[in-house]
Amino acid sequence: MPRRSLWIGLVVVVAAALVGGYLLIDARTFQLTGRLVSRVDITEKVVALTLDDGPSGHTAEVLRILDAARVPATFYLTGSELQRHPEAGAAIARAGHEIGNHSYSHRRMVLVSPATVAEEVERTDTAIAATGYRGPVTFRPPHGKKLWALPRYLAEHDRTTVTWDVAADSEGDPDAETIVEDTVRSVRPGSIILLHVMYDGRAASRAALPRIVDRLRGDGYRFVTVSELLASS
Repeated sequence: MPRRSLWIGLVVVVAAALVGGYLLIDARTFQLTGRLVSRVDITEKVVALTLDDGPSGHTAEVLRILDAARVPATFYLTGSELQRHPEAGAAIARAGHEIGNHSYSHRRMVLVSPATVAEEVERTDTAIAATGYRGPVTFRPPHGKKLWALPRYLAEHDRTTVTWDVAADSEGDPDAETIVEDTVRSVRPGSIILLHVMYDGRAASRAALPRIVDRLRGDGYRFVTVSELLASS
């Protein structure tokens, strides 16, 4: 009986550790060390629009949408795509938008070595600098996943981890109307909105983008970059 109880206890401990580890990896509002922001706690109706992945062949279209709407965005770009589409990255910088680091390869930054983290971040920093962009560079983990090595590296280099609190196009295959309505319903003052607009399969998100801007402005919201939002906290 004591041996059986010991094994049961061990299984419970291991199961709890696995569940806890999964929750930590997937958490949008907590990490083990360093600064993580998913939303800024303010009362002013200010939000940050963030666009993940790319740049890609759709960058020019996205920039036209943003220019027509006169709205700033923060682009979380990958180093590999920046090297594949250098002129698109430079166009984002020239348009005056903010650029963030979304890793080099877009791999999940979990159970990776410190050397791997450093390479993923620093190669992308170099690619961002090559666009001509000289503003602040925050970091967004691919898929929002992180455990220990990534937060530790970012903390040691005084970098902020930025996640999100509104992500209407991240699950399933929603149409533009659903993306618009879910975003508008979920936004609060200080929200960080995530959209994926860079790839062929994201036409609905591109169509939703100007409508989201119009609806939120109609509700009294003002758009800022991530660094501007962080400065207001």
